[in-house]
Amino acid sequence: MKASVIMSTYNSEEWLEKVIWGFSVQTEQDFEIIIADDGSRPKTKQLIDDLRTKISMPLVHVWQEDEGFQKSRILNKAIVASSTDYLIFTDGDCIPRQDFVETHLNYREKNYFLSGGYFMLPMDISKAITKDDIVSQRCFDIKWLLRNGLKRTFKNTKLRVSGSVAKFLNSITPTNASWNGHNASGWKEDLVAINGFNEDMQYGGQDRELGERLFNKGLKSKQIRYSAICIHLDHARGYVNKETWQKNYNIRKNVKINKIVRTPTGIEKL
Repeated sequence: MKASVIMSTYNSEEWLEKVIWGFSVQTEQDFEIIIADDGSRPKTKQLIDDLRTKISMPLVHVWQEDEGFQKSRILNKAIVASSTDYLIFTDGDCIPRQDFVETHLNYREKNYFLSGGYFMLPMDISKAITKDDIVSQRCFDIKWLLRNGLKRTFKNTKLRVSGSVAKFLNSITPTNASWNGHNASGWKEDLVAINGFNEDMQYGGQDRELGERLFNKGLKSKQIRYSAICIHLDHARGYVNKETWQKNYNIRKNVKINKIVRTPTGIEKL
């Protein structure tokens, strides 16, 4: 297979099902899906078992006990479970456009990682999207979204452009080409070399920190936020707290100052 798509999830079966349907209709079908499950209830496993019979690509479920927000830990387990040399990361609340995997594969290059973005939807539209809307790709049609209540803003441009226009916007966007957990990809050998995600970090910047260590290793990044499109379904974020943000900030500051490449608390515990 050409790639492994790794997506995180936690007790969000409705959103996860929509995301998997999005990957089931990709223009590039030669990839596996790995669900990095941070302690979900049995209902998530039941959904995955059911979907295995309905989609063509392998669907691997990597689960760990619920011990609070431990996304870094389950992502490291998913990296180990992957069977290809190129890894595409997203979240179980981001529906990919049908060219999402193909775009990541087309832009991949040795000594680089890819940085994409997302298009945020409000809760009412997130709930309204059906399997048929995903399979038909209506949910990426800006006219359909506007008819369903989406507000008109400049951000809607992301769903209107493609081809050379998208490439041009990638080149001029002021947004940094950082590692974004909802839409990023890289070579497995590079992620293993830096020992994966820092498991001392919980919510708030753990994805960016991984990218910063890839930079310290000597990698560069490519911006593909207008080319690799996914729509982000709305949800609450009850796991955000000031103390964790401060701890993560201090870890990232140390990584930058001391040019740290390999985390001691990652895939391997040093």
